[in-house]
Amino acid sequence: MVMMKRLAWGVVILLVLLAGLALLGQRQLGAWLFERAVSSTVGIDRSASLPDGLHAYVCGSGSPMPDAERAGPCIAVLAGRSGFVFDAGSGSIRKLGRMGFPMDRLDAAFLTHLHSDHFDGLGELMLQAWMAGGRDTPLPVYGPDGIERVVAGILEAYTIDRGYRIAHHGEAVARPGGFGGEARAVAPEPQGSVIYRDGGVTVRALPVDHAPVDRALAYRIDYAGRSLVISGDTVKSPRLARFAADADVLFHDALNPRMVGRIGRQLAARGNADAAKIMADIPGYHASPKDAAQVAAAAGVRQLVLYHLVPAPPARLMEPVFLGEAREHFGEIELARDGMLVSLPREADTLDFDQLL
Repeated sequence: MVMMKRLAWGVVILLVLLAGLALLGQRQLGAWLFERAVSSTVGIDRSASLPDGLHAYVCGSGSPMPDAERAGPCIAVLAGRSGFVFDAGSGSIRKLGRMGFPMDRLDAAFLTHLHSDHFDGLGELMLQAWMAGGRDTPLPVYGPDGIERVVAGILEAYTIDRGYRIAHHGEAVARPGGFGGEARAVAPEPQGSVIYRDGGVTVRALPVDHAPVDRALAYRIDYAGRSLVISGDTVKSPRLARFAADADVLFHDALNPRMVGRIGRQLAARGNADAAKIMADIPGYHASPKDAAQVAAAAGVRQLVLYHLVPAPPARLMEPVFLGEAREHFGEIELARDGMLVSLPREADTLDFDQLL
């Protein structure tokens, strides 16, 4: 009996020692992994290896529908040494940071329109441009009439935080003059107008139909012989096709009306009449995948990337359902995913996709 008790205690002690060693090993392994991650990523400019040209970062491919995998609409662009962000949906700026976008090269932000899901990350963008980007002047924020009120409201909301950061880090780091944004309202001609030109980069804006939103814009970015177009939210538009003529890439919003209709009927069946009404309303001011494909074909673009997906397919198996007949009208279609990088090297014919997240 005594021998059995000693043996039992011996087993317990051995297990405790093994557990302690395992815990110590786990801590050592965790510490090594942390050090490896810090040394290989922190302070590294991940954009430095990109060739000169246009590079589009999909920092948000989703919509207001809840989706743990997709932030709100956001596409950032590097054009040579210049950086731009087009829309800043919820969660998108943190995705952009994880993608390694160089905030110190951010020159301006552009909003397609003033639906809140396209600018509810604007405060965070202005904050990151100031602190991570080391700005000493406010970030220019272009958008349709009303942008002044949006920027002013966000500035007011962040004013207390501004004071805390200056007090904590000092004016040499949190440069007081770099806080916030400078609103620049644009009202382009019906066929489009140049609203930005600098460093070989040209940005054009085009009014698009997103009624009842009466001030919505698409943007075209040209640099070094390459071009991309961002539709914002709009219905099928021959004018947008002309605006996007011969572009390398068209980023177009897309809503599948059948899928949205099915969601609406289910909501109605469960007694949620208000949400069902919203589902019935939204197809009227968005393009379907088929619509976007027809615009891309009419424009003669090389590649169509659908973003602001409503509803975003949660698995690749469902992507053909979302696309429907779209590929019958235009073959080169990709569904955007957060973390996607589309690269258009300077004066070349290549078009490369990478997934950074």
